[in-house]
Amino acid sequence: AAVITEEKDIADYFFKAAEGRDGKLISNWLTSELFGMLNKNGLSIIQSPIKPEDLGELVDLISDGTISGRIAKDIFPEIFKTRKSASEIINERGLKQTSDKDEINSIIDGVLMQNKDKVNEFKNGKEKLFGFFVGQVMKQSQGKANPKIVNELLKKKLSD
Repeated sequence: AAVITEEKDIADYFFKAAEGRDGKLISNWLTSELFGMLNKNGLSIIQSPIKPEDLGELVDLISDGTISGRIAKDIFPEIFKTRKSASEIINERGLKQTSDKDEINSIIDGVLMQNKDKVNEFKNGKEKLFGFFVGQVMKQSQGKANPKIVNELLKKKLSD
């Protein structure tokens, strides 16, 4: 709060970006990602190529599950550099996160089928392999599967 209210321009930026949104998430993106990029490029908040509305849109896309925080971090430098909106970049690069349980289940089935030995190890107490399975599903989906849903479905399948 002190960082955001320290300068009027920063406070103005924050309040425009946060209007009707998760203020904490806006604050995190503002103080870590945006300030980092601005400092790296020697720019002030009023010179930011990312407007408050652009940051707000990015946070909306994370909040509604359209993209993951990981994808957002990947495209943030591109938003900064090209001044394109997050939606434009996501559409151009086909980065929309999938929350389709049937599609994710299909990927999980494939991963479990290809790693029967590890499934047996997991079921025999090697629970640290859960992260391996999540990683494989994310790899197969090219990072597009909703991680929360992957975890939920994978737990269910591995406990059967």
